[in-house]
Amino acid sequence: MAKPSSSPSKRPASSSKPLTIVIGCDTFGPNVNGAAKFAERLAAGLVGRGHNVHIVAPAYSRKRGTFVEEHEGAKMNVHRLRSWRWFPHDWLRFALPWRINQNSARILDEVKPDVVHFQSHIIVGRGLSIEAEKRGIRIIGTNHFMPENLLDFAVIPRWVHDFAIRLAWAAAARTFGRAEAVTTPTRKAADFLEEFTHLTDVHAISCGIDAHHYTPTFNPDGENKAVFVGRVTGEKKIDVLIRAMQLLPADLRASLEIVGGGDLLNHHKHLVHQLGLEGKITFTGYVTDDQLKASLTRAKVFAMPSIAELQSIATMEAMATALPVVGANAMALPHLIHDGENGFLSEPGNVQELADKLERVFRMPWAELEKMKQESLHFIRGHDITRTLDTFEALYRGEEVVDPDPELTED
Repeated sequence: MAKPSSSPSKRPASSSKPLTIVIGCDTFGPNVNGAAKFAERLAAGLVGRGHNVHIVAPAYSRKRGTFVEEHEGAKMNVHRLRSWRWFPHDWLRFALPWRINQNSARILDEVKPDVVHFQSHIIVGRGLSIEAEKRGIRIIGTNHFMPENLLDFAVIPRWVHDFAIRLAWAAAARTFGRAEAVTTPTRKAADFLEEFTHLTDVHAISCGIDAHHYTPTFNPDGENKAVFVGRVTGEKKIDVLIRAMQLLPADLRASLEIVGGGDLLNHHKHLVHQLGLEGKITFTGYVTDDQLKASLTRAKVFAMPSIAELQSIATMEAMATALPVVGANAMALPHLIHDGENGFLSEPGNVQELADKLERVFRMPWAELEKMKQESLHFIRGHDITRTLDTFEALYRGEEVVDPDPELTED
């Protein structure tokens, strides 16, 4: 189980002074994924509140060392560790596991933080938690990881996958067991983590979003355009979405924009060609934040067929743009998609049902569609980044917290 909120050997930080915080990441900007984006926004928010933030992350090139970098408009100290490219993956680099304890000890002795907050248990989190525990530094751990998501990139035979998953969860239990508090973005994800690691009292704290950074659109004459945003990889099940687009009636003149890159980008482009959908489906690859927001603003519906979302920042961004969402009834997506209110849930992998739900949105009278758009804006208010920052600050200081309930919003 996670350690008690206040440990006798680890004195909580003062509730008034700015904190020195080390955030450990196995993936961080310029990487594009939910865990990296959360860490960037958390760090930027903490810098904005006057805290001294240090990031520990793998170098994204051969250039390693300590740098002042700007992320989400905030400058912070980033300790870039020597890394190696994981070639089965299209961009992933990892810190050298046999050097992580030594590097963690060096950084912690130099920075002398009040708290260490690691974002995964794999390499950086393991090293930082081991060395922070030795020094009596308060430890917070957050999980964004499902071992199954990496199996597509693991060069091991399928018959040992189950064994590898058990080993990964056992490693997670050891690393998260060093933390005074453990968090994950949703209650579903917290239950999942508790089940597979036997931890208890895992906090459900939304990744949070600043909805003011997005531009809702209320154009009753907009085209029937769906948009997907995310990594183009196996667990996202984009092939299901592509095949669903093929089933939509021609009179809808529906189109799909797939925003993001990944290892299956060329595979899915080939599938689109095979199905004769080149005129209906476009791929943007990786884009800037401004281009992403523009893609969301010009869409009528957001589609998320993924089966492995521990929260889905991309879905929250779509909701902040007032888009109804059609997504898989899997993992944490039902926390965001309220079936029949701000969108529709469909059976995971069911191409026909996904197509039917998309058609339902495309044919919806404006008054009903406008209501769904307003509901997305209403529900996203419960995921305001201010709540997230308040809660993590309290955990860093050793204060007792009540997990924010995203369903409770002030009208």
